[in-house]
Amino acid sequence: MIEVLSRRTRKWAVALALAACAAPHSARAQLVPATPAAAVPARYAAAIDSARAFLRDSIARKGIPGVSVAVAVNGEIIWSEGFGYADVENRVPVTALTRFRVASVSKPLTAAAIARLYEDGKLDLDAPVQRYVPSFPRKGAYVVTPRLLAGHLAGIRHYRDDDEPVSAGQKHYPTVLASLDVFRDDSLVAPPGTRFSYSTFGWNLLSAVVEGASGQEFLAHMRERVFLPLGMRSTVAEHQDSIIEGRARFYEHGADGRLVNAPYVDNSYKWAGGGFLSNAEDLARFGSAHLKPGFLRPETLRLLFTSQRTADGKETGYGIGWSVGRDAQGRRMYSHSGGATGGNSFLLLYPDQGVVVAILTNTTDRLVGSGSGAREVARLFLR
Repeated sequence: MIEVLSRRTRKWAVALALAACAAPHSARAQLVPATPAAAVPARYAAAIDSARAFLRDSIARKGIPGVSVAVAVNGEIIWSEGFGYADVENRVPVTALTRFRVASVSKPLTAAAIARLYEDGKLDLDAPVQRYVPSFPRKGAYVVTPRLLAGHLAGIRHYRDDDEPVSAGQKHYPTVLASLDVFRDDSLVAPPGTRFSYSTFGWNLLSAVVEGASGQEFLAHMRERVFLPLGMRSTVAEHQDSIIEGRARFYEHGADGRLVNAPYVDNSYKWAGGGFLSNAEDLARFGSAHLKPGFLRPETLRLLFTSQRTADGKETGYGIGWSVGRDAQGRRMYSHSGGATGGNSFLLLYPDQGVVVAILTNTTDRLVGSGSGAREVARLFLR
């Protein structure tokens, strides 16, 4: 469903946009309108007011073009709102339904597909990946398994440098098997199981595992087994040549601090690890589906949210597609951050309190990427 602004709101937004166009660069961030929020449950009004003020202040101070947030409590979205601009040049406001690059929050999305295949008995997490992807070369005597891949313990490399996410994204890969060419012949960075080594490319390999285990093309499988069952109708792979309604424009801050357009990237080289678009409400729905059994069985949820261990017994703080831990007050907390060319995302779950926060932006910024913004918003709802 597309959010429709009232006539009065449209006039107000246009007036502010025109004023922003005439204002000096330093003043523009303060004039960016937020889209109107839906009716607010009275008991959360104070938390929402404080969260709204926090996000408006952050946008103004940090020069963030656009932010979208959604908060769910006990499975119900009780607040979602957009702030700033999805398209700065054309002054298109962000709404709660604006689609952003979720970057590495794609990993927990993919983990849900892995979990369902595991429940169906179609995926052995401890089998060699070659059972599902025969074309992937063996790495000497080492055994790479889906469980190790999903916990960043398999030794598959990550980006070589900060430029690789852009350079790798200059080519379109028609299939996930083709995308394995980016790293298939590279040596492991460590023997499997011995070291936590974060790897988006490991999740590329997992997307091929999903295809081998399901007999279905990866993106079709994600739609059928994850997105549609959870009502995530705005979550799609980011095909650059497609017209995608509600997709934000993406930005970076240049060396001089000014906002510039982000470089072109084709994320077909990393669908599972960082290639999806979504909005805050969809991510809040997804997170809420992981608070209690239903979409997944109790034992499967425990599997996802239990820290894996290295071969010498050390906990990694990462389960299957999720960071797991506790906050400063000792409350259980599951999360994942995402950072991509022109975007940051953060999905945060407090399972015992039933609180889920999803926050997205169309530039790279520590407010979202580090999780500080999501944690501050969550704190206001955990009082």
